[in-house]
Amino acid sequence: MMPQISSVIERRLLVNYRVEPDVAAALLPAPLRPHLVGDWAVAGICLIRLGRVRPVGLPSVVGVRSENAAHRIAVEWDGPDGVESGVYIPRRDSGSPLNVLLGGRLFPGVHSFARFDVEESGHDLHVAYTSRDSSTKVSVDVRTVDEFEGSAMFPDLAAASDFFQRGRTGFSASRDDTRLDGLELDTHAWQVSPARTHAVRSTFFEDQTRFPRGSATLDCTLLMRDVPAVWNVTAPMRIPTMA
Repeated sequence: MMPQISSVIERRLLVNYRVEPDVAAALLPAPLRPHLVGDWAVAGICLIRLGRVRPVGLPSVVGVRSENAAHRIAVEWDGPDGVESGVYIPRRDSGSPLNVLLGGRLFPGVHSFARFDVEESGHDLHVAYTSRDSSTKVSVDVRTVDEFEGSAMFPDLAAASDFFQRGRTGFSASRDDTRLDGLELDTHAWQVSPARTHAVRSTFFEDQTRFPRGSATLDCTLLMRDVPAVWNVTAPMRIPTMA
C-alpha cells in the first residue's frame, strides 16, 4: 500500500498564468503535454502552508507545520483508461529542513531549502521566499475579494475551481532522471475563493530563456484556507529513454 500523509491546508495560494502552448510544451518531459484551456496552457505558483502534517493514523498533536512552494504546469497524458490530467512540478521549495531532507526519499518531490516571509492582515496577504542558492525568488501580494473577475481562461469561479480540482495529481522531478514522483491531493472539503493580485514577482516566470517576453501572462489567483487533506503517494511515471 502506498504511503498516505494527513494534513490541514492552512493556506494555499494559486497564482495562475496563461502561457503559449509551445512554450509550456518545451518545459515538459515525455509523456506529458500541456493541458489547454481554450488556446492557452496553464502554469503557476502554489504557495502553501501545511499544518498537522503526519502519517495517516497518527494523532494531529505529532504533526508538523511548514511553508512550501511549487512552480507548476497543468498537464495531461495518456493513461490505461484514457486521457488523465494533473500538474508537472519542475521546482519545489520549502522552509522546512525536514521536507528538504526527506523529499525525494521518503515522500515524493525533491525540495530545495528557502526562507519565507509571510504577512497576513485582514484581507491582505503577502508571501515571499528566496531559495538558499538565490536561484529562485518569489514575492506575491494579494487581497481577498468577493467577485472572480479578469480571467481570460475561466468564465467564472466554478470553472476555475473545477479545472484545478481535476488537476489534483502532481508529478515532480525526482532524484532519478528516469522517473517522475507522483503525489495526489485528496480532500472532501475542496473550496476556493477569489483573490486580486496587486504585485507578483517570480524569477521562474521572468526567466526569458523559459518564457520569452509576452509568452506568460498573469491570469487569476485563487485562495484556499483550512482544508483538511490527505496526500497519497502514487506510482511513479516513467520517462521514456532515447534509443
